[in-house]
Amino acid sequence: MISFFFSSSSSSSSSFFFFFFFINVTADSSVPDPGLSRAGHTAVAVVLGVILVLGFLGNFLVLLVFSRFPALRTPINLLLINISVSDMLVCIFGTPFSFAASVYGRWLTGAQGCRWYGFSNALFGMVSLVSLSLLSYERYSTVLRSSQPDSSDYTKAWLAIAGSWIYSLAWTVPPLLGWSSYGPEGPGTTCSVQWHQRSARARAYVGCLFVFCLLLPLLLMLFCYGRILLAVRGVNRVNQSSAERREARVLLMVVSMVTGYLLCWLPYGVVAMLASFGQPGSVPATASLIPSVLAKSSTVLNPIIYVLLNNQVTRLEKGQRNCLSHMNRLRLKIEDQETGDLEQHQHK
Repeated sequence: MISFFFSSSSSSSSSFFFFFFFINVTADSSVPDPGLSRAGHTAVAVVLGVILVLGFLGNFLVLLVFSRFPALRTPINLLLINISVSDMLVCIFGTPFSFAASVYGRWLTGAQGCRWYGFSNALFGMVSLVSLSLLSYERYSTVLRSSQPDSSDYTKAWLAIAGSWIYSLAWTVPPLLGWSSYGPEGPGTTCSVQWHQRSARARAYVGCLFVFCLLLPLLLMLFCYGRILLAVRGVNRVNQSSAERREARVLLMVVSMVTGYLLCWLPYGVVAMLASFGQPGSVPATASLIPSVLAKSSTVLNPIIYVLLNNQVTRLEKGQRNCLSHMNRLRLKIEDQETGDLEQHQHK
């Protein structure tokens, strides 16, 4: 499984290089934006196809591991399952539509389909980010406030999951009701919030979205993980117990997930703010595709980081392999014994 993700990451990187090359050729902010060329649409389709396949397979494997090993379904890991579910929903209800649009060079499902695409992608992406911030607070409470985690207490975990969806709905439904709107984005092959609208209401929504759905979760994660990193750094490595080492490994996993997610989404937030509050035309339509595709790549990055850094998953997989190996040896031993008994019986 791990070798699959390493090879997937390599192919994804080469696809991104191919994509950025054609985007730079077809998009130049110093001249009027003529729209994306056929080669540009093909490059975007290739990258989105890679993201679709790797994102679906990666999150499917993560969910499969959780379903096969009940020991992994702890309250804290329910938040990680929530992230994988939201990423999987993006792969099902989001990326295929933008992939098909890039193949044909135009949006295919009409205005209503565009609104649904913009709403669903905003909702599922926001659920992932909110879940990551809630995860950081849970780790902060466990490590620094000495609150012992109770593996049987699923109430808080389910409340956190429900809260992530309710909070995300509260910020993604308003464009459907008239506070800003969802519509075509970039060269018209994706849909999102209409960042380029210059009205006071539209700018107010974009500003609130940036503050309450990107900046505040970011500040919460930076505060929580900053305090935890300082605490872990202060522990003497010689006296560090196995529990503390395990805590440090889990921390590395979550921090890597948050960092990767923000690397995917922060450019998108910056471009949205520039399109709303900057000079008209400061963000060419074709260039705006880059942060949009980066945002979708978070569905690939999260399961890669999770599988590579989650000690529980690797330990259970190793245990399963050892168990299967032991069962095979036992089966062969029984077969050899039965064969020997049969030969003795025939000899008599």
